[in-house]
Amino acid sequence: MKGLSAKTMCAAATLSLAALGSTTARASGLEILNEGFGSVSGLNGWVQVNDSLPPGSGWLQGNPGLFSAQAGAADSYAAASFLGAANGSGTVDNWLITPTLDLYGATVLDFFSRGTGTPGFNDVLEVRFSSGASADPSSFTTLLATLGGNGNYPSSWQHDLVGVDFTGSGRFAFRYVGAADSLNYVGLDTVSVITAIPEPSHWMMLALGMGLLPLLGRAARKS
Repeated sequence: MKGLSAKTMCAAATLSLAALGSTTARASGLEILNEGFGSVSGLNGWVQVNDSLPPGSGWLQGNPGLFSAQAGAADSYAAASFLGAANGSGTVDNWLITPTLDLYGATVLDFFSRGTGTPGFNDVLEVRFSSGASADPSSFTTLLATLGGNGNYPSSWQHDLVGVDFTGSGRFAFRYVGAADSLNYVGLDTVSVITAIPEPSHWMMLALGMGLLPLLGRAARKS
């Protein structure tokens, strides 16, 4: 099955993109998101938008009867299917959007995905980025990568990374999309985001925001 090609990532021209090794990223960055989807209905800060026509079910808890999670309990992954459009008829356009994240330059989105591998279907998952805090799908104009298409969705858990070089607030989005009669079922698991370690000036701003400086001041006067 195909991974995320360099050609695909370079197509996102508005941001500088790079695929980075996870070991390097984790060693030099700050992990600001780590989600294993133990409870899709209880996700904190994530947003679901189902723009399917007609709308059906959103992203669901994984079904271990189809396949087990990449890590953790068998059902601990997020899943989307052709039933994103009501009765599996129409067009699926089903979004799963991360919480708003504070990014500090070079940032890596790390995740696993797979489908059932059933022949005759054409699952497609887009990975997109938007600056700012909006969860409106129209704001995710930066396409970072596309998984699947032409029947090539991974049939076992595939590890992928995409990168952005951006400072400020932003969100990543996973968009399951296509004609309902061409789609089957995909899973998403073990999503993490590693961003560059903030500059000292950013830490100072964080400390101010958390009210830590007065505590530090009192400690200094006692010493």
